[in-house]
Amino acid sequence: MSVPPALQIREANAHLAAVHRRAAELEARLDAAERTVRAQAERLARHDQQQRAALDELGRAKDREIAALQEQLQTSEATVHSLKAAVHQRDELIQQLQPRAELLQDICRRRLPLAGLLAALAEAERLGPLPANDPGHPLPGGPGPPLANSTADERDRDHLQPAVFGTTV
Repeated sequence: MSVPPALQIREANAHLAAVHRRAAELEARLDAAERTVRAQAERLARHDQQQRAALDELGRAKDREIAALQEQLQTSEATVHSLKAAVHQRDELIQQLQPRAELLQDICRRRLPLAGLLAALAEAERLGPLPANDPGHPLPGGPGPPLANSTADERDRDHLQPAVFGTTV
């Protein structure tokens, strides 16, 4: 075998040195890239963990809010139920009191005429009884003979005179 010339050996050594430098440079870049990837992976893992924790907390907050809303709903439904029962009781009371209210309204409508009648009766009592007179000779414009009711005996009807009814204004 023949020995290669020195120039070729130097060129080959230079080429090997260049390949070695390039390999070292690529290894350094690879290490840097691996460190970057590891750092990014760690950041992503931390971020993922934070996101999971936030999501878990959000889920717990949602569950607490749902529980509070369900409790509020139950309280509201109980209130509605009690209010409906109260309305039903009041409706029944109103139905019971309605006839009495109508009677009171009727009494109120008749109050003024009744007050007038009572005043007239009081005036009649103040005037006192009529002077005594002969029942056979009534006073002019005065009351006539007593009237019989429909249950009187037939013998009582023979001596009665017919009654005259009228109105005074």
